[in-house]
Amino acid sequence: MEPEARTRLRTARTDAQLSVRELSRRVGISPSMLSQIENGHSEPSVATLYSLVSELEISLDQLLAGPGAERGPRAPVTPSPLVTPDRRAVLVMESGVTWERLTHDSDPMVAALLVTYPPDSSSSVNGGLMRHQGHEYAFLLSGRLTVRLGFDTLHLEPGSSISFDSTVPHLYLNEGDEPARGLWHVVTSAPAAADPAAEWRPVGAPLQQSS
Repeated sequence: MEPEARTRLRTARTDAQLSVRELSRRVGISPSMLSQIENGHSEPSVATLYSLVSELEISLDQLLAGPGAERGPRAPVTPSPLVTPDRRAVLVMESGVTWERLTHDSDPMVAALLVTYPPDSSSSVNGGLMRHQGHEYAFLLSGRLTVRLGFDTLHLEPGSSISFDSTVPHLYLNEGDEPARGLWHVVTSAPAAADPAAEWRPVGAPLQQSS
């Protein structure tokens, strides 16, 4: 994690009036581990990071926000919507899992991420399944990724996509010998609206003929 992200994490904890001991108890890690994460001596796993932001009631996108970004409402839009690779906010976590934010500012409703799982990495180093609020959408660009979702084990290959309720216990694993890279959208809340893709057909499916 970048120093700015650690500062935002610590600020969110103090704003919530939680001690290191109390927050660590709530998310199931030791106080020393939380102190090491805040002070830059250790990296959290994906599962631990989700637990922290959920308990502190901040979004992943707010944690990735640029220096000086505010919690809560969106920060003012920057002059250009373009985000070049050298301008992406980045989080590097335990086992080398990397999140790169694809938007130029914080969006409280959705986190749009370029995610990389190096070989032999996972979203939880102890193999435990995680769960959090929201809905998850992923599209794999390269490599291969194993997804344990509830009682099912699924395998993503380049071009495959997956979406599911993030409150269902899940785990990502890269058991291959090359990095797995993909696009992730984690939607934490959304206004009720009709799904514009409700009438989309699978590739190759015949058109429905009207009578």
